[in-house]
Amino acid sequence: MGALGTLSALARNRAGLIGFIVFALFVLTAFIGPRFVPQSQPADVRAIYQAPSWVHLLGTDSEGRDILVQMINGGQTIITVGAIAALMSTFISITFGALAAYVGGLVDSVIMMLADVVLTLPQIVLLVVLSTFIHLNSPWLLAGIIAVLSWPTLLRAVRAQVLSLKEREYVEAARVLDLGTPRILFREILPNMANFILMNFTIGMTSAIYAQVFLYLYGVVPLSGNNWGIMLNLAWVRGAIFFKQSLLYILAPVIAISLLQLSIVTMTRSLEDIFNPRLRRA
Repeated sequence: MGALGTLSALARNRAGLIGFIVFALFVLTAFIGPRFVPQSQPADVRAIYQAPSWVHLLGTDSEGRDILVQMINGGQTIITVGAIAALMSTFISITFGALAAYVGGLVDSVIMMLADVVLTLPQIVLLVVLSTFIHLNSPWLLAGIIAVLSWPTLLRAVRAQVLSLKEREYVEAARVLDLGTPRILFREILPNMANFILMNFTIGMTSAIYAQVFLYLYGVVPLSGNNWGIMLNLAWVRGAIFFKQSLLYILAPVIAISLLQLSIVTMTRSLEDIFNPRLRRA
C-alpha cells in the first residue's frame, strides 16, 4: 500500500481522520513545543492564581507559574510512557498468546496459569505497593511495570484468535512444509490479526495513560519534572479548587488527557481501513 493509498484510507473515515490530526498535534506539541518555552519557571508570589490574560493565556498556578507553559512541557512523559507500556504489553501478549495456542499442551497450561495469576492481582494496589520499594523515577521503568501488569487480557484474546486461525488451510500448508514455529506464527498467523492487535494496542495505550495519571495524582511516584498528572496533584494538594481564577489550572490537564484519549480511540477508525484489506475494497 503506497503513500497515496495510505492517505486515501485515512481520509475515508472523517472521525478517524480528525482523531489522527488531533493526535498528531498532541505529539508535535509534546515533543517540539518544549523547545520554544522555558523548561522551568521561577516562582512569582505576585502572580499566584491569576485569571487568564494576554500575558498568561491559561492563567497561573499556586506559585505564579504560567499554566500554558506547563501544559506544553507536560505531555511528553504521558505520551511516551503510554506508548512504551502499550508496546511492551502488546508484544508480550501476542508472542506468548500465539505460542500458547499454537504449541498447546504444557506450554499452554503454564502460560495461561501465569496469565490467570496476574489477572487476579489488584493492579492499582500492587502499583502502590511496588512504589514503596522501587523508585519509579524513570519513564522506562514506570512503563515496564504498567506493561507487566497489563498483558493477560490481550493474551487471552490473542490465544482465542490463534486457536481459530491455526486450523486454516494456509497454516496447515506451512506446517506440512515444516517452515518452523516462529515463521508460521509471525509470518502466517499474526499478520492476519493486524487489525485486532492494533485495536488492542490503542486500548492498552489509553489504559497505561490512565494508570500513570492515577499514580501521579495520588503522589505514588516522584513528583519531579513536567507532567499533567503532577499538575493535577499540585492543584489538589494546594487548594486550587477554592480559587475561582484557578479553574483552568484544574481543567486544562483533564481536558488534554480526555482529548488525547479520544483522539487515540477515533484514530483507529482510519487505521482500521489501512490494516483491514476487506474495508479497503469496500
